[in-house]
Amino acid sequence: MSQASIEKYEALSDFLKKFYIPSYILSPAEAVTVPTTPPESPILVFINSKSGGQLGGELILTYRSLLSDKQVFDLNEETPDKVLQRIYLNLERLKHDDLACKIKEKLKIIVAGGDGTASWLLGVVCDLELSNPPPIATIPLGTGNNLPFAFGWGKKNPGTDTSSAESFLAQVMKAKEMKIDNWHVLMRMKSPEKGSCDSIELPPSLHAFRRASPSDQANMEGYQTFRGGFWNYFSLGNCSHCHLKFTCLFSLQSNIAQLAQVKICDKKGQWNDLHIPQSIRSIVCLNLPSFSGGLNPWGTPNPKKQRDRSLTPPFVDDGLIEIVGFRNAWHGLVLLAPKGHGTRLAQANRIQFEFKKGAAKHAYMRMDGEPWKQPLPLDDETVILEIAHHGQVNMLTTENCKSKSMYESFPKVRFSDDGTEDKPLVANCDEEFRKFGAAHTFKIANDV
Repeated sequence: MSQASIEKYEALSDFLKKFYIPSYILSPAEAVTVPTTPPESPILVFINSKSGGQLGGELILTYRSLLSDKQVFDLNEETPDKVLQRIYLNLERLKHDDLACKIKEKLKIIVAGGDGTASWLLGVVCDLELSNPPPIATIPLGTGNNLPFAFGWGKKNPGTDTSSAESFLAQVMKAKEMKIDNWHVLMRMKSPEKGSCDSIELPPSLHAFRRASPSDQANMEGYQTFRGGFWNYFSLGNCSHCHLKFTCLFSLQSNIAQLAQVKICDKKGQWNDLHIPQSIRSIVCLNLPSFSGGLNPWGTPNPKKQRDRSLTPPFVDDGLIEIVGFRNAWHGLVLLAPKGHGTRLAQANRIQFEFKKGAAKHAYMRMDGEPWKQPLPLDDETVILEIAHHGQVNMLTTENCKSKSMYESFPKVRFSDDGTEDKPLVANCDEEFRKFGAAHTFKIANDV
């Protein structure tokens, strides 16, 4: 380390030394002059400086004053995939260094931003397939903040002073780990007449995927494929419609059954048609018990329904997504009542929407807070959107965590290094489903 870095380390309190990572771990060019004591809870901090008004920029200054400058990254200056690739390549180079090995074993990540920023970083960790991937804590700097709320980090924007930052670090050090399911989205649609997928206003978390396998007839006939992922929810219908600043009261005339044929797949790979009542005009595919500011549309089925319909509570690590229907905007108000919930349609490992020709010109969709207006088939073309389980990442949770694990009675442990934990539960996994595409291609949305 440089003399300035050594002096800064020596000036740190014993508490802050528990999080400090020596510069040579983060940058290959640094000299190997290090503290002799391994940090108890080494962290990397990623902050969206544009989130929360001025709060993101202020947080960067605060954390850089408390830790090494090289531990704190502005996501508007350097993308997390480049940062993590560089650090993990350096850790591999230092695999015979005892201190580096202990830091890699205990490494944690803090991400500060909105739900879109947090989802981006989760997608990058998943895409890079890191050995012993670090668990992630989220600082709420957005508007919805569903991800931080679901894991106990709150919904309100935090303080940016030194005391508040140190308090958050203390929570991170005590936090437990919980796995969370990842959900991959694959959408195929006919390319626009101009041949450019860029003219479609899709959310920044969906990326064009131009590779086509020989058996993929849709791509061979001029269809465009997009892929992405989400951790909280995907919605279709009026709940998405209102977030596009249209009226919540029914300007969308078609119900879901008229818009699309919906199929679901269980963990064994068995596909079945999903019966959707004619009254249902919007669907939410929910992974976390935190929707629209902390509501839980699935609720907890009573023992009779769990037995008769094989329903379970909404666990975040069971490889199943909860599919909930709503009749209209007024139906959504039931969520404000104690034990209120939507119409429980199914739990599935995969779900496919095949949109029908002529039902409507557009469908309104939303994924982890990002809305878009999706063109639907007008002629003989097909629009197919499929959601599939895509493994898991590790989150850090506080004692206020709202999410539930199906393994709650067992100790929370880090992923094993054999790679068996994070493979999709459906064996037949096409090339398109192997990555989210978050690395390299993601751009931060202005409002997340």
